[in-house]
Amino acid sequence: MTDYLTMTDPGYDTERRGYNLSVEHRPAVVVPAASVDDVIDAVGHAAAHGLGVAVQATGHGPSLSADGQVLITTSRLDGISIDPHARTARIEAGVRGGALVRAAAEHGLAPLNGSSPEVGAVSYHLGGGLGILGRSLGWAVDHVRAIEIVTADASGHVELRRVTATRHPDLFWALRGGGKGTYGVVTALEIDLHPITRLYGGGMHFAADTAERALATWAQWTRSTPEAMSSSVLLIRMPDLPALPDALRGRYLLQVRFAYTGSAEAGEQLVRPFRELGPITDTVTEMPYTAVGTIHAEPTTPVPFHARNTMLASLDTAAVMELLHHAGPNADAPYLVELRHTGGALNRPGAVPSALARRDGQYVLYAGAAAEPAQLPALRTAFTRLFTAMKPWSTGGVCVNFLSGPDISATELATGYLPGDLDRLAAVKRAVDPQDVFRIHHGRA
Repeated sequence: MTDYLTMTDPGYDTERRGYNLSVEHRPAVVVPAASVDDVIDAVGHAAAHGLGVAVQATGHGPSLSADGQVLITTSRLDGISIDPHARTARIEAGVRGGALVRAAAEHGLAPLNGSSPEVGAVSYHLGGGLGILGRSLGWAVDHVRAIEIVTADASGHVELRRVTATRHPDLFWALRGGGKGTYGVVTALEIDLHPITRLYGGGMHFAADTAERALATWAQWTRSTPEAMSSSVLLIRMPDLPALPDALRGRYLLQVRFAYTGSAEAGEQLVRPFRELGPITDTVTEMPYTAVGTIHAEPTTPVPFHARNTMLASLDTAAVMELLHHAGPNADAPYLVELRHTGGALNRPGAVPSALARRDGQYVLYAGAAAEPAQLPALRTAFTRLFTAMKPWSTGGVCVNFLSGPDISATELATGYLPGDLDRLAAVKRAVDPQDVFRIHHGRA
């Protein structure tokens, strides 16, 4: 029997909250789905009562509040089935990236996972999936073979569909990159796996007085690195917390992160320019692929997080200096900044077309911060200053995969797509969800 939690039930508050607490909501009903039948029942309840449906796996990417609506949580749908001969995995809606990496590694395989082991693997794929192996293998969305989704038609009939490139092809196109939670509740994906078991990877921290040289070196270096090398840069003032090592605690730092699928010997040669700069920490080494989550080592404690991003077409000397002006050691920026190198296979179209067809950037510029409501006006002003200043190097588009939080607008979201594709996405929405049951998503923000 499907559980329905209301505001007076024990467990309601725990179930409705996710990792990103920036969207505070009080749904009329929270359904902790333990089976596909639970999802079907919850969607039917929503359709019958004129309510909207929101979906939450880990809660990393909320955008709209589900106040007064139905929230379906999928963390209990955590099944993983590996076919080592076909090199595929079937993953249910609540599977996290780290669990998928570990399951695939038992067969000498790896998925196109993201940087955080705690992010939901299904929502990550549906959002595009900018992964650790992206420069050599492309977007994760290009490696989705089949999608299982619960939809609701004009009469309120609810059904589970299996969607592929040949079965419901328009919906298959739209679901891959075209909006998480927009067309129905995805309960499982079938995805490709790859014969990768190890990496040469890790990170190096640089002190404030080396930050400019390190960032300039990275910007120049990325123009010629092979596609087997993925990298990113983090600019951050670390909190003054006793749990942090003395070398990092309370200091402004620039961290360069590396993930290279070539040999350790070749990798060592590639990262030598950074070692010559004298990092204060250096964890770059040969590692099993199961340790990939340690490269970014992203926090796991729930916080109210706010962020913005844009794709950059280039990162020349002037761009480096402008970025350091706003987010460098002397800027006292109220946010962290991350730059991820894209290019390579991430700029090429997938074998099967998807809604994620705008692929024109060479870097993702991302800024984010944990902030309470009283801090938001100042943070938003600081974001605007940064992204206005970096506009000369921007493609004008966003990385859809990194959008989250209540500040996302439909106009901003639209810049992540090709213009003609927006009309096609809208047509699929009208055909698949004519009652607009699934209306709590980025496109409505």
